[in-house]
Amino acid sequence: MADTRVEERVSVDLLVELAQQLRVDSVRCSAAAGSGHPTSAMSAADLMAVLLARYLRYDVHEPRNPHNDHLVFSKGHASPLLYAMLRAAGAITVDELLTYRDLSSRLEGHPTPRLPWVDVATGSLGQGLPIGVGLALTGARLDRLPYRIWVLCGDGELAEGSVWEAFEHAGTAGLENLTAIVDVNRLGQRGPTRHEWDLSAYAQRMTAFGWRVIEVDGHDITDIDRGFAEAVATRGRPAVILARTMKGRGVPQVEDQPGRHGKPLPDADDAIQHLGGVRDATVRVAQPDRSTPPHTFPAGALELPTYRVGEEVATRTAFGQALASLGAARGDVVVLDGEVADSTRTEYFAEAFPERFFQCYIAEQQMLAAAVGMQVRGWVPYAATFAAFWTRAYDFVRMAAVSRASLRLCGSHAGVAIGQDGPSQMGLEDLAMFRAVHGSTVLYPCDGNQTAALVAGMAGWNGISYLRTTRGGTPVIYQPGEAFPIGGSRVLRASADDQVTIIGAGVTVHEALAAADRLTAEGLPVRVIDAYSVKPVDAAAVRLAARETGRLLTVEDHWPEGGLGDAVLDALAGSGDLPRVRKLAVRQMPGSAKPREQLHAAGIDADAIADAARELVDGR
Repeated sequence: MADTRVEERVSVDLLVELAQQLRVDSVRCSAAAGSGHPTSAMSAADLMAVLLARYLRYDVHEPRNPHNDHLVFSKGHASPLLYAMLRAAGAITVDELLTYRDLSSRLEGHPTPRLPWVDVATGSLGQGLPIGVGLALTGARLDRLPYRIWVLCGDGELAEGSVWEAFEHAGTAGLENLTAIVDVNRLGQRGPTRHEWDLSAYAQRMTAFGWRVIEVDGHDITDIDRGFAEAVATRGRPAVILARTMKGRGVPQVEDQPGRHGKPLPDADDAIQHLGGVRDATVRVAQPDRSTPPHTFPAGALELPTYRVGEEVATRTAFGQALASLGAARGDVVVLDGEVADSTRTEYFAEAFPERFFQCYIAEQQMLAAAVGMQVRGWVPYAATFAAFWTRAYDFVRMAAVSRASLRLCGSHAGVAIGQDGPSQMGLEDLAMFRAVHGSTVLYPCDGNQTAALVAGMAGWNGISYLRTTRGGTPVIYQPGEAFPIGGSRVLRASADDQVTIIGAGVTVHEALAAADRLTAEGLPVRVIDAYSVKPVDAAAVRLAARETGRLLTVEDHWPEGGLGDAVLDALAGSGDLPRVRKLAVRQMPGSAKPREQLHAAGIDADAIADAARELVDGR
């Protein structure tokens, strides 16, 4: 795509003044807050002054304009600089700038989308560039618009492996709409960074990943401008500007001094005077190119796959088939894979809609980050890998919640039920992990029709949604077309004489039904609840069962901590319903065995459930 930048050139002298204004405002707001990272902001002020006044295309009055460039502060602790830029652009007032870090302020210590000009939350280092890759993929392959992605990185965060996942993905994909700006100020939190000012150490690595590397003096406006111009002119690959800078630039008391990270300047008034005093310049940020409308993909009617009651279907297969059906119905659905599409069954979507399928390979952090970037622009991402491997990307999941992102994640091959692959492949902590995420939804279907309905329902659900699927086939027990609202459950066995309620989800629902049939035949009637919505759990159904049966038995293919059993206990907390509760879960480290042997050895099969129910009734 042709790319032109601002034709009206702001003079070098004015850019120098703008950079000083950004420094002064960073010092001012941090001083007002009594905390912050002004020295980290001061090192990058010249870089951001040139970007803001000469290269950024952004309508500050319409931050959700699809044609806008995207600026991601991966070094989120430099938030005073971002807020100073917003003040210079006329987006916020000086009065609001000085509310930095106040309880009621939108200007948080690290940026979040509480500000409409902020796409994603940053501050957990190493995440901005991977998210920028997701935004760049969106611009190039989905929106098909000429907006650019600018990511400001610190040199310290280049120690994070996630950054190099991003460098490799972007280089291989040839994302010419992506520019990383690395503020190499040599000082981290506790002292010097690994490579300090050795730009060649970084350049060699970045070049190897297929990026164009542009080295600049980060405090020379003319040299910075050259770097940005070369980055914009780069074709066929992403560009990175490596800028040699000084932390605390412009104030001798803190310039290039260790021990000044994360602290306001000791004498803000003196520093401001040294920087030339307070300024009130306003920058006219260039408008984006609105000539091309965002691309859209065709959509049709939703026709979910259906399965006959009694047939065996793996819920992972139902997930993949339902996803492909959803893709036909909704042109905004996109799917990301971590090199396991044949196992998670996202391959069905890939075959039907290759232009909306993104292979991230074995780089779960990059996969999750790319999904976050895509949802910024209104796309509806589903990402899938083995349940066990989501642990690698958990900090990205946590930060996605801070970003108020809406993601749909699937973890397959969960629990000991996978069989002989052994514990390294078994997701046994995933329910706890995703339940702990703020505002999350956690779903665990037990059959194909239920899975298909939940996959479709997730598309319209806000926040982080997680669907747990099973490797092996399970009997279909629900009719096609039945509704499974999030937050609901299903009572599968019930009578007025029930003495125990067995609550399961996923594979343990079928074990619970088998145990219930056996117990009923013995004259011990029990209730069975399919708690397919683990979060939010159906608290009303749990409390009713507690009142009517007096005994609850939860059973899950998961460690005992944080999963279904604890969700049930949470539902009872403060309710006044105090039944006897027993939790069956995986309590010993499993080995390799057949699925049926695994369930038995873990004490979560029908035999164990029946024994536990008898013991509850007997008072043991």
